[in-house]
Amino acid sequence: MGSDTYRELDVKGGTVQCLPEKREPVDYCRLCIHSREFKVKGQYVKSPSLAYCVKCRVTENVDLSKVQAVRCADRKGEGFHSITNIIG
Repeated sequence: MGSDTYRELDVKGGTVQCLPEKREPVDYCRLCIHSREFKVKGQYVKSPSLAYCVKCRVTENVDLSKVQAVRCADRKGEGFHSITNIIG
C-alpha cells in the first residue's frame, strides 16, 4: 500500500478523527496496527507501531506533542486496533 492510499488524519487538540463518530488520542496511533507515519515539522517519519513489523523494524520514538498528522492504513473502518493484541 503506497502513501497515496493512506488516510491523512490531522491532529487537533492531541486527537485524530479515527472513525467518523470517534476521535482518539494521537498517542494511541503509536500502538495501532493501522498507523504508518507521523508528520512532524512537515516531514514524515515511520510510526513506532512498525517496530514489530518484520519488514520495517522501526525503533525510533516520535515526540507526539509535535505531530501534525498521521498517515493511517485503515481502509475498512476498523478504527484503533492495538498491536499489543497481536504481540502480547
